[in-house]
Amino acid sequence: MDEPKVKSSKARRSAYSRAQVEEIFRRFELQRPEPKGELEYVNAFTLLVAVVLSAQATDSGVNKATRALFATADTPEKMFALGEEEVARHIRTIGLWRNKAKNVIALSQALVEHHGGKIPATLEELVKLPGVGRKTANVVLNIAFGQPAMAVDTHIFRIANRIKLAPGATPDAVEQHLLRVIPQHYLLHAHHWLILHGRYVCKARKPDCPACIIADICKSDEKTGSIAAPVVTIEPQSPVEILPD
Repeated sequence: MDEPKVKSSKARRSAYSRAQVEEIFRRFELQRPEPKGELEYVNAFTLLVAVVLSAQATDSGVNKATRALFATADTPEKMFALGEEEVARHIRTIGLWRNKAKNVIALSQALVEHHGGKIPATLEELVKLPGVGRKTANVVLNIAFGQPAMAVDTHIFRIANRIKLAPGATPDAVEQHLLRVIPQHYLLHAHHWLILHGRYVCKARKPDCPACIIADICKSDEKTGSIAAPVVTIEPQSPVEILPD
């Protein structure tokens, strides 16, 4: 998926009080206590590769391509030894497969030569790897290392601005704003909750306000009418697609 479009505007404050933000994420947590990613992986390295491959591709499509690939190469050493042509053969069904195969081999080589085959656990080191942007790095830090990182994709960028939770002109500005306003005890799963909310409820074309569990709190100008506080029910855990850089 494409990066969020950058709009020029002055920095704005969140439209919500601390108590309101707390209630928003309390409801998200009650609805989905432990949201999970949809990409299949077996370790931190294969997660990193899967996220890199998911750029402009569906998670289901990536999963189909990587099952056989990860069964053969689940470490940087094995992936680098496999070679670009063989990696390309496995991922030919994924968009931009030629360039992605180059990136997978290049990042595998970098991990072997500079990190002893280990995945670095810092944003600064991750974004130095070929094909790894800030959003991909934050996904890996959050899922593989349990860090409260905020991976801002198009859904989160839209939601943060639409409902005025953490307005920002750029993805980086929204990321930093969200990290400031979201209570620390909700940060671990916050980006998953916001992605799910953006994909299934507060959709790009038209928000589904009657299905929204925060409709009574929401301050969006696009909200359709005055909606009472809903009864929050715990839904079966549905996976959240990890969106790429």
